[in-house]
Order: sequence, then structure tokens, then C-alpha cells
Amino acid sequence: MINVDIAAIRSGRDPAGVRLVVVTKGHPVQIIRQAVEAGARYLGENYVEEAAPKIADLVGVAGVQWHMIGHIQSRKARAVCELFDWVHSLDSLKLAARLDRFTGEMGRKLPVLLEMNVSGEESKSGFPAWQADRWADLLPEISQILGCKNIDVRGLMTMAPFLPDPEGARPYFQRLRGLQSFFIKKFPASDWSELSMGMSADYEVAVQEGATIVRVGTAILGPRPSIQ
Repeated sequence: MINVDIAAIRSGRDPAGVRLVVVTKGHPVQIIRQAVEAGARYLGENYVEEAAPKIADLVGVAGVQWHMIGHIQSRKARAVCELFDWVHSLDSLKLAARLDRFTGEMGRKLPVLLEMNVSGEESKSGFPAWQADRWADLLPEISQILGCKNIDVRGLMTMAPFLPDPEGARPYFQRLRGLQSFFIKKFPASDWSELSMGMSADYEVAVQEGATIVRVGTAILGPRPSIQ
């Protein structure tokens, strides 16, 4: 079991400044309902097809927000806009344009986080941000995204490499925090307040490094059921 509040207090932070997104990928609706009954309100999913029936099942439950945390294919952008309250994984100008278009058609504004690849791993999505001396190369594209009227950039998201020691994730979280500071200086009129980083194995380190959102699944819901 985890306690984000304790992690925040140990880091000298206000627990109210850290939100927990419970990652429900791979878990059946009955397990998700139990989590909601226990107080979970921010739920994270990776795939549109898997999320849709879960979201439909929990329609009307007060305070529940659905967060898209997985890679988004362009052809799924409209469905993402229809289903999700937040997007953590905006990773290209092309995707931003599609989300902007569809949310505009729906008459809503979608809170988004820009996904940053701070590790350089080819398996990770996100804007290439593992070299600080190349961050300036991102500015033209980020500037265009910030100009989209129907998506509301709130900050950044990353995934650290999977490492046996949670301490190994610290440099990657520090890099994302450094990138946040860089964007604050370059785009001071925009909102960069959110840092979505940290998962079951390393969320405590992420909180120490300034995470405002942690995405935790296994440590709360247990292992995902095997697909028979």
C-alpha cells in the first residue's frame, strides 16, 4: 500500500499539492469501483478501447476524473476528447492540432500535459528532452502548441526508466523539473505548474523532486490480472 501524503510530508511539502492518479489499466470494472468507493477520484487509462466501457460504467459518480496517460494515435484523438478529462501524453504538434480541433468542435477546453522523453530511450514516447543543451530546439513547436485555443497546457509529464533501485529515477525527475524551469523562463505567461511523474516503484522519489501528480497502479490495485 502507498501513502502519497506521508511522502509529501517527509519531503517538506503540503500533501494537498500532490494528486494521486490510480492507474486502472488492465483491471476490471468491479476492482475500479472498489477503488472509487475507497476514495479514488483520479483514474488513469492507457488505451481508448479499454477505457470506454469503464468510463461508461462510472458515469455519474461524483468527482471522478479520467486521465489519458498512454500514447495517443492520431486516429484516436477524437475519442480521447470525448472520453477523457485530462491528457498527460501530448507528444507532438500534430496531435495537439487534432485535440485542439476536436475539443473546439465539442465546445470544451482540454487540460493537457506535454510528455517529455528525458531518458533517451527509444521505447519511450515524448518530445526529445534528454539533452539540456538541445532544449531550445523544442521552443518553436512548444510555442505553436501554446497557441492552440482549445487545449490548456498545464505542465509536463515523463516516465523514468524501469530500474531496480528507485533512487536511479531521481536524475530523470530532476531533469524534468529543470525543463519546467526552462519553459517557465521562456513562456512566463503560460501555466507550467503540473509535473506528472512517478509510478508504483518510484513515486516517493518523484514527490521529493516536485511531482504534483503521481501515477500509481500496482501498488494500490495489485498486479493486473492475467489475460486468459
